[in-house]
Amino acid sequence: MFTIRAGFSDQIELKAGLDSVREFFSDITNFGDLMPGVEQVHVDAKGVAHWKVQTEIPVVGKILQKFALEKAEDSEDRVEWLPLRNEAENLLRYSADFLAKAKDVTLVQFSQVVEMRRKSARDLHMLAGMAGETLISNEMTKRVTEMINIFISRAKERLEK
Repeated sequence: MFTIRAGFSDQIELKAGLDSVREFFSDITNFGDLMPGVEQVHVDAKGVAHWKVQTEIPVVGKILQKFALEKAEDSEDRVEWLPLRNEAENLLRYSADFLAKAKDVTLVQFSQVVEMRRKSARDLHMLAGMAGETLISNEMTKRVTEMINIFISRAKERLEK
């Protein structure tokens, strides 16, 4: 089994009210609008969110993958999306926990994990075997971190107006 994994987790303090922050992070289409590399995000009639993500990996080149997620939790203090139960190859997990620190200050604990599993490296990309799981995972983590940091910067701009 050839598996690559990338993850990001951080706390973000936003100068915005809890309700507007929660509403923003609950609307998964904001990721398609504000995160580089996310080509498209849409939610179908069954409530399944479909992400189309492209990234550049050294040695390998561009990788375009599709991820399908379902909402696992949508409470006052947490939003979580998980891969569909029957998904075995492209796994994307996203969660955000919200804590009101003051009237117009909200702390968000944000995390995102991407995992791609294939029977062999060639099933992911022709050059994936040459690069190896570790190099691709490390580069994917760098790219995911860059993508999310830009998303967070853009989210702050939008929410802190």
